[in-house]
Amino acid sequence: MWGVTSHTATAPERFTDTRTATAYWLRRPGHGELRPEPLPPPGPGEVRVRTLHSGISRGTELLVHRGGVPPEQRDAMRAPHQEGDFPGPVKYGYLSVGVVEEGPATLRGRTVFCLHPHQTAYVVPAAAVTVVPEDVPARRAVLAGTVETAVNALWDLAPLVGDRVAVVGAGMVGCAVARLLVQVPGVEVTLVDVDPGLASAASALGVGFAGPDAAPRERDAVVHTSGTGAGLGLALELVRPEGEVLELSWYGDQPVQLSLGGAFHSRRLAIRASQVGRVAPARRDTRSSADRLALALRLLADPAYDALLTGDSDFADLPAVLTALASGELPALCHTIRYPEEP
Repeated sequence: MWGVTSHTATAPERFTDTRTATAYWLRRPGHGELRPEPLPPPGPGEVRVRTLHSGISRGTELLVHRGGVPPEQRDAMRAPHQEGDFPGPVKYGYLSVGVVEEGPATLRGRTVFCLHPHQTAYVVPAAAVTVVPEDVPARRAVLAGTVETAVNALWDLAPLVGDRVAVVGAGMVGCAVARLLVQVPGVEVTLVDVDPGLASAASALGVGFAGPDAAPRERDAVVHTSGTGAGLGLALELVRPEGEVLELSWYGDQPVQLSLGGAFHSRRLAIRASQVGRVAPARRDTRSSADRLALALRLLADPAYDALLTGDSDFADLPAVLTALASGELPALCHTIRYPEEP
């Protein structure tokens, strides 16, 4: 259990105050705190959700935690229901699962997913929540946003039966992409990462694993999710001539150095971005963002995704947990947060 910092000392009183909720705010880069939030009664077409679990997106949230959102990208990086502005104070996050306690009869008592920051309870439009299927455990459902990103990536990649694919970067998104890919008939998938400890997660997901030096070459496609220039360079080394690297990493304010003076031109390689903010062009005319998220939640009936849930802490400890994740003291794929029974 991670220690509670002094600014959370009054948290228990807040938890039992039905007129307020408690939210995590990044006060300034590297320093977070829990703050009381007004919790108004839901109006027409709104729901009040009591949070059960939230997930920490290590890539994006830790980049926000260190203040790494470039000024020119601050508007584009705003999350739904975010308050404040980068670099802080800002209330940020987007992997929340809870129970609807007030709202339309069709939603009351249902477990739902919402792209909402870390907060004990909240009021949002009913259209902002998506019902979690009954065969998906609430804690696993925090991965919906991650699997949604992976679904969009596969719509962009359009893998073919029998393809040989490498996924460079075995974080949350890379693991989710690998799990979807391996379910395409005949597709051979290898997760590639510098951390050999992630081999067990790859095994649980039913895919191969290799370090950078042993990664198989001549792949029909490579998906890059490591968030490093070295990883992107490796991805270009692994793809076959005239193959494509699908880039899912977001680097924030970090410059990326990439050597294109070698075989990039002679092998006629391609790098293409995939980003979850818009539905992939291949499905944009026939699928909405809501359709894509609902699909991601249905896919989470697969228990293999539990391999991505590598830690769990109390909400009161969230400031300390984020600090430990940012420093590397606490290793994790997806670290989840559990909430008190009363907001």
